[in-house]
Order: sequence, then C-alpha cells, then structure tokens
Amino acid sequence: MTRSSCDCDTGRRYADCCEPFHTVAAHAGTPVELMRSRYSAFARGLNDYLVATWHPGTLPGEIVTDPSVQWTALEIIDAPEPTPRRGIVEFVAHYREGGRDAQLHERSRFVFQSARWWYLDGEHSSS
Repeated sequence: MTRSSCDCDTGRRYADCCEPFHTVAAHAGTPVELMRSRYSAFARGLNDYLVATWHPGTLPGEIVTDPSVQWTALEIIDAPEPTPRRGIVEFVAHYREGGRDAQLHERSRFVFQSARWWYLDGEHSSS
C-alpha cells in the first residue's frame, strides 16, 4: 500500500503517524493513539497488529479484516483524560460496504499493563 496520508484522520503522513506503531518501532503512548492506530490497521488490513494490541484476556481469537469494507473517516467523540491504568475513547468510524455508507459507534476501554496500552473491549451503540 502506498497511501502517504494516515487513515486515522490526523492530517499527518502515515510514516509520521501510525506507521511507527504498526511496525513496532514504538508503542502508542495514550489510549487515543492506540485507538487511532487500530482504526488505521483496520483500514490497511493489518490483522497481526490488531491481535498484538488486543489485551490477551479479552482477545476473541483470530481477527481477519474484511477487504470489501472501505474505512472512510474517523471521528473522536470523547476521550477523557486517562487514569494511570485505564482509558476510554468514544469514536465513530465511517465505512463503505456493498456500495452503502455505514458507521460504527463505539465506546472503547483500554488498559495500561506491561508498560503499554492495550485495547480491552468496546460497547457499540447506534449513532
């Protein structure tokens, strides 16, 4: 893939935004960074990264992204200041599937453990 802009809608180049996380050159320093990097991983089909950043205690098993889904935009709705061990990010991820626009609205929980942030789980709601 040769897209230069990052999928997570920061307006930054991929190489300066999520790519260092995807290549494990760095770990996300905040729940928001981790959530953005996971969105970008979904958009780029980086299944291994999604598994590697999901807390082992809640990982549902294998993760396989659907190549027919085109992720089109990300909106951060709320991201309260995290505590030293817990964080929450509410977002809306827009996508296109089967010629139709749709969205995923989720309130995600993150945990800081073993010197890094992990995606724990999320609660979906209708927007």
